[in-house]
Amino acid sequence: MSEMENEVEVANELHAAYQKLEQEIGKVVIGQKEVVRLLITSIFCGGHALLVGVPGLAKTLLVHTMAQSLGLNFSRIQFTPDLMPSDVLGAETLDQERNFRFIKGPIFSNVILADEINRTPPKTQSALLEAMQEGAVTTGGNNYILDKPFFVLATQNPIEQEGTYPLPEAQLDRFMFMIKLNYPSLQEELSIIKQTTSGDDYAAGEILTKEQIIKFQKLVRKVPVADNVFEYVVNLVHKTRPFTENADPISNEYLEWGAGPRASQFLILAAKCNALLKGKYSPDIEDVREVAKPVLVHRIVKNFKAEAEGKTEETIIDQLL
Repeated sequence: MSEMENEVEVANELHAAYQKLEQEIGKVVIGQKEVVRLLITSIFCGGHALLVGVPGLAKTLLVHTMAQSLGLNFSRIQFTPDLMPSDVLGAETLDQERNFRFIKGPIFSNVILADEINRTPPKTQSALLEAMQEGAVTTGGNNYILDKPFFVLATQNPIEQEGTYPLPEAQLDRFMFMIKLNYPSLQEELSIIKQTTSGDDYAAGEILTKEQIIKFQKLVRKVPVADNVFEYVVNLVHKTRPFTENADPISNEYLEWGAGPRASQFLILAAKCNALLKGKYSPDIEDVREVAKPVLVHRIVKNFKAEAEGKTEETIIDQLL
């Protein structure tokens, strides 16, 4: 079998696996199909995601269910104001023979749920930076490589601002997607109430293995992209940068800062995966448009005029598209 035929076979396998995953997760988590699609895209691209939503929208349940169905180890870290970096990374301790031994923290897992990440000070938030970017942890002068695949799925509550620490732009930029969760529809909420107030126990089965996920991640990188799609992505990102050569008038009017080059990289990767999830072998401009909001929404900074006029990042991106 030629390399191209092998890649087509893996692409078909990925498409089938996504449909099974969606079905399996749907047994436990009702609704939120778009959120599930974006989380799977993030994982298959080797990226990280930030989930933003009010309490009670099953963010924790969704991440835990996804880890189960992907056959991955799962750690939940509840971020609080008194959390220390060593509580995330681990610490050096003295054993009985008075030798230093490193006790690994919860970050040494495949899927990390960083619950309410904005509740902890920047010192502890920054403990995640190296792990997210390099897939490694440095502590006590030693470097520890994290097991692959590795994903950070952080949650944030948009309501309460008291006692929270906004994520620095540098850390926000490490997240491939910012995914905003909405309230369930009336019909979905009826199903949720019926399911969660009965005595039945719902759990997701294992659909994939670590090896398959790594194989899919390698495939996403190999997906061919036409030049016009590359050009569309770069032009779109440049349009977000106010008062530059290719800035859009909308950006000049409503934005303080635009997206950086990492946005272009993630738009291409996400579009590639989006195409594969739909059973296509190469992305088109429509695939880029479908992933543009979650990639760009946390990478643009509104100015005072946008705030005063009640413009959201989403409406500005809609106008740019």
